[in-house]
Amino acid sequence: MVYKTEQENFWSGDFGDEYIARNQGDAEISSSTAMFSNVLRTSTPISSVIEFGANIGINLKAIQRLFPEVDMSAVEINEKAVEQLRKIEGLEVKFSSILEFIPTEEKDLVLIKGVLIHINPDELNRAYEVLYKSSGKYICIAEYYNPSPVEVGYRGHEGRLFKRDFAGEIMDIYPNLELVDYGFVYHRDRNFPQDDITWFLLEKK
Repeated sequence: MVYKTEQENFWSGDFGDEYIARNQGDAEISSSTAMFSNVLRTSTPISSVIEFGANIGINLKAIQRLFPEVDMSAVEINEKAVEQLRKIEGLEVKFSSILEFIPTEEKDLVLIKGVLIHINPDELNRAYEVLYKSSGKYICIAEYYNPSPVEVGYRGHEGRLFKRDFAGEIMDIYPNLELVDYGFVYHRDRNFPQDDITWFLLEKK
């Protein structure tokens, strides 16, 4: 499948396949469970969740540990990752880019983690629209943060990683989104490290 942007084609192909091999295992699920226990500590109970850029489902498995009865959906651009997602019992999987996804229902929690940083900046407003329209209550954005937009080299590639204030931007576009909580997970955390991720939990009022 050929996508509109270079970034989408990059992640749907061989580089996305390599990412799968680098990011799997019980340690990753444990770290994600610890993170989401903090993200959702003040939320109301979550009965449904959709993740955009779910890869092989580590984050969804972590959330399911916290909310065992949660209804789960995943949107993923990489075909090999989709094959693994379809092995997860009860998970609804959509093989698609977030930029081509058309929301048809709202979920209690919309999650995006380590994905917005890889989207072409010219297409971010479309991504924000999909996140907003997919949410019935909460949106969790977990990305690399920078107060102003900046491009960073990524594993020898240019035009593939962009930092900015994603949460601030989506709140500016949709004024009924309110900040509930935020936090940071350091890559040198002794027990449950993440890749220097800053997370934001937003609520739709």
